[in-house]
Amino acid sequence: MKTIGILTSGGDAPGMNAAIRAVTRTAIFNGIRIMGIRFGYDGLINGNIYEMNVSSVADIIQRGGTILGSARSSEFITERGQKKAYNILQDFGIDGLVVLGGDGSYRGAEVLSNMGIKTIGIPCTIDNDMGYTDSTIGFYTAIDTVSEAISKLRDTSSSHGRANIVEVMGRHCGDIALYSGVASGAESIIIPERELDMEAITSKIKRGRKRGKLHHIIVLAEGVGKPYELKEDIKRITGVDTKVTILGHVQRGGSPCPYDRLLASEMGNKAVQLLIEGQSGLALATINGKIVPVPIKEAVETKRELNQELYDMAGEISI
Repeated sequence: MKTIGILTSGGDAPGMNAAIRAVTRTAIFNGIRIMGIRFGYDGLINGNIYEMNVSSVADIIQRGGTILGSARSSEFITERGQKKAYNILQDFGIDGLVVLGGDGSYRGAEVLSNMGIKTIGIPCTIDNDMGYTDSTIGFYTAIDTVSEAISKLRDTSSSHGRANIVEVMGRHCGDIALYSGVASGAESIIIPERELDMEAITSKIKRGRKRGKLHHIIVLAEGVGKPYELKEDIKRITGVDTKVTILGHVQRGGSPCPYDRLLASEMGNKAVQLLIEGQSGLALATINGKIVPVPIKEAVETKRELNQELYDMAGEISI
């Protein structure tokens, strides 16, 4: 292994820079050249590649986003685009590739691995929607961001005696809504894994009002329902003034929390070690506190399961 490339693909996640730093410095420590690929697979196809050094990753462990940039690539989906990417890697003498991203990014890594490029994937997505690992890089930072926002909304909701619907990311996986809802003491949590129960939500609001409760926080995973229609239904049934807050892409930004920095650093270091050993087609996972490699195919195919115990607990302690 003489030269390693690294790219970030798909949605950015806090902690990507910490992983880039770890990969870069581990490679240099072991006498390996490290090539940064800008803007994901699109940048790879277009040869947007430069050599990195120790200073390239100075002062980035605490920064959100990705210094390499990220982009979607419709061309890479095609066989022609994949062959072009392979040839570019050959032209730059890149023996191994580290891919940071979610399942879509992993599918690209698997393609290149099957073509003979040694590849290792690192899970970076705030959605935590990759079932093969206990958590993905960026997830816990997103929970911090959402929880802080909810705490501020609770203050103003209490002042005005309102209910507030907070829409968070997670179109197919409700982990952001569930974990941030529990962490911030939300009264209701709506996720795609469970059917929306309007009766349960409105009954809880009415019970709260009877005992003098001034606020009611509803955390809604995007795509489950239309928040403004939900708002009108709640107001009609309960008579409580209800507001909507859509957090949007603010959830992706911000300085990564210490856990995400640590996880990213460990995985970045491990990825280079695996490439040095000649391994390929693997994705890193954290399972019971340990970093372990899993075949990319298995990583992509393993669906995220709802933490039912946490979901049930949320219902019990938010009465």
